[in-house]
Amino acid sequence: MKNVRALDIQTVSLDGQLLRVGIWRGSQASPPLVVFNGIGANLELVQPFADALGDVEVVIFDIPGVGGSPVPLVPYRFSTLAVMTDRLLAKLGYDGPVDVLGVSWGGALAQQFAHLYPFRCRRLVLAATSPGVIMVPGRLSVLSKLIGARRYRDPDYLREVGAEIYGGAYRTDPALLEEHGRHIRAPGGRGYMYQLLATWGWSSLLWLGTLRQPTLVMHGDDDPIIPLINAEILARRIRRATLHVLKDGHLFLITRTREVGPLVRNFLSSE
Repeated sequence: MKNVRALDIQTVSLDGQLLRVGIWRGSQASPPLVVFNGIGANLELVQPFADALGDVEVVIFDIPGVGGSPVPLVPYRFSTLAVMTDRLLAKLGYDGPVDVLGVSWGGALAQQFAHLYPFRCRRLVLAATSPGVIMVPGRLSVLSKLIGARRYRDPDYLREVGAEIYGGAYRTDPALLEEHGRHIRAPGGRGYMYQLLATWGWSSLLWLGTLRQPTLVMHGDDDPIIPLINAEILARRIRRATLHVLKDGHLFLITRTREVGPLVRNFLSSE
């Protein structure tokens, strides 16, 4: 029987901004893993991956305007969110180093956090992500469907376009889309727009070479949103990076948990 880890959810206030935080408790012997989710994605979507990590403690929060975190009054940048994350961790009692994983949109935030807090971020995992606006773009027909959050609000639309957007296992297994849709908590329109705005003009290419964290770059070979070449660029530019390619699509973190969970856990525990 599949082992499902208990999720501890709490609400934390930082200067008036409420953040919905989720923690999967684990071993205190190693740093916690902070996860930055994809655009419009609520923290529950990470459950399968957290289950596959075993005793690794996982900390995640809904980005303002997504899931259970209220929409902020004004837009934000990735640097703003990185500073917020550092303060949130301190408030939660995580005063030492942490490991960081970012998936898709969250991969940009993970890079920014590692850049701003080189001594706070011990190891870095980048999944299905890119160096920002200076990247090799995905298919136009796919990117046009990501401008709005309709796939999060309309189950029929998700079934219609899910395979085209996410690729990989979603092309052949409709049940995966059904399961994915069950855990979605649709983001507000302004919250989703703020996430899109945060990406405008942002790029890590100028400073990727300054990152010193051991880094695991993971990517699917059938990713319609972010082509594989972007992961290859990240792995070449980050000095201590290793690239791992999976035969899957954009959401391999969920569809390939049996492979990805142990891979990440071993990377975090390696010397």
